[in-house]
Amino acid sequence: MTAARLTVKDLSWSPKRGGDTLLHRTSFDLGAGRVLGIVGPNGAGKTTLLRLLYRFHRPVTGTVCVDDVDIWTVSARATAQRVAAVLQEQPSDFALTVGEIVSLGRTPHRQGFAGTGGAHDATVVHAALHQLDLHGLAHRHLGTLSGGERQRVMVARALAQEPRLLILDEPTNHLDIRHQLEVLDLIRGLPLTIVTSLHDLNLAAGVCDDVLLLKGGRPIGFGPPATVLSETAVSDAFRVDARRERLLPSDVDHLTFHLNANRS
Repeated sequence: MTAARLTVKDLSWSPKRGGDTLLHRTSFDLGAGRVLGIVGPNGAGKTTLLRLLYRFHRPVTGTVCVDDVDIWTVSARATAQRVAAVLQEQPSDFALTVGEIVSLGRTPHRQGFAGTGGAHDATVVHAALHQLDLHGLAHRHLGTLSGGERQRVMVARALAQEPRLLILDEPTNHLDIRHQLEVLDLIRGLPLTIVTSLHDLNLAAGVCDDVLLLKGGRPIGFGPPATVLSETAVSDAFRVDARRERLLPSDVDHLTFHLNANRS
């Protein structure tokens, strides 16, 4: 796997032309191999933006380019060979085993109607199962797993896709502390470009190279977390009083939040 450059220019979307705009014109350039965190309050447009990045929504304006290729100028299959997504919604009624679901990640790379791949596909699936510590569950059906286990299966399936850009919508949801840390370590170690939405701002600051802060469907900051996640910007976006504190003995900056009755 190799990382891709992601270029977003003047991107906007609404459910129908003339309707309410859920994402206003948004532009940013993310270098290959960097991790971008999309943050903002509920309704800020985080999921809408992610859906545009993995070609679920067609933009009303603007472009999404992966290595200078507009994803809407190539086929859905060609896009799926470059971009993989892990969503918040987790299926629980698949009559498939974990191993079979992870193998579905190879579908964009298979020719014709071949149901199974060759030796390379098997190697890729094996590696994805290993990375997410799923070998012991490979023969279990998805419906028998916990929410956290299902999340790990979906990440493994995305890795089996061998993408160059990985989109993660709240990847630590449903995970216990141990597996949250494992997924975060995985994110930091993958040789991919990663875009992830996160609710935890301190988590975003600790994991991401860059942060895009959204409010009301509009971008209000893009760049290094220490710059974008200022007390003023976070207080304005989330309508709270945000304070940056230094935790001892680690001396790591940490945002804390307080309700202010005067904010509306």
